[in-house]
Amino acid sequence: MSAPLISLRGVTKRYGSGATELMALKGIDLDIEAGEFVAIMGPSGSGKSTAMNVLGCLDTPTAGQYLFQGLHVEALSRDQRARLRRRSLGFVFQGFNLLARTSAQENVELPLLYRGDSAAVRRAAATRALASVGLGGWEHHTPAELSGGQQQRVAIARAIVTEPAVLLADEPTGNLDTQRSQEIMALLRGLNIDHGITVLMVTHELDMAAFARRMVHFVDGRIDSDRLNPHPTVPNAAPVNAAAGAI
Repeated sequence: MSAPLISLRGVTKRYGSGATELMALKGIDLDIEAGEFVAIMGPSGSGKSTAMNVLGCLDTPTAGQYLFQGLHVEALSRDQRARLRRRSLGFVFQGFNLLARTSAQENVELPLLYRGDSAAVRRAAATRALASVGLGGWEHHTPAELSGGQQQRVAIARAIVTEPAVLLADEPTGNLDTQRSQEIMALLRGLNIDHGITVLMVTHELDMAAFARRMVHFVDGRIDSDRLNPHPTVPNAAPVNAAAGAI
């Protein structure tokens, strides 16, 4: 068998020292295979967000090993971790984090701008990414001209424009109503199934976690349970390439 895409071994994370010391992660072992859709759950303070920050190379473990495609991430410098993020990871957050006075096209181009791609390459890639999330024809609209669901689609397009191996989604439906949440989950599932993107999603909502094929539950800095979901929820929403005007 091939090695997992992601492997954590004995990962701990400590904040502070002495009387203020907090052990946010207490020896995490976790393997994630390429192409999985994993929901990471747990109450506030359980360590799920810290684990996501470590997985996303936004933070480093205090101890333990983090292997990404066989690379020891914990041994990388800050600049090397930044290059790994730009090359292999995409991020979607609860807040859409779009530049307010910038078009959807320009928002999606940003990761490619930071990577140093030419204007022509950025424009073509952003157009493709927007089309893949159902926003073809909406390239020149600003966030103020888009619904919440459309703004999150722009954020997802921005996350996948670099063609990452892994999409990390932190409460991606937290600011959306039920219908829009269903649409975003349909989109994430389509990216996972049809495009092979590994999806790691932090959520406190069980009905959103039910869309994933695997659920990892954190309690007090440890993995309390890790189970497969044999019958993921099938989204009752328009497919990825549906007309954006219906959102």
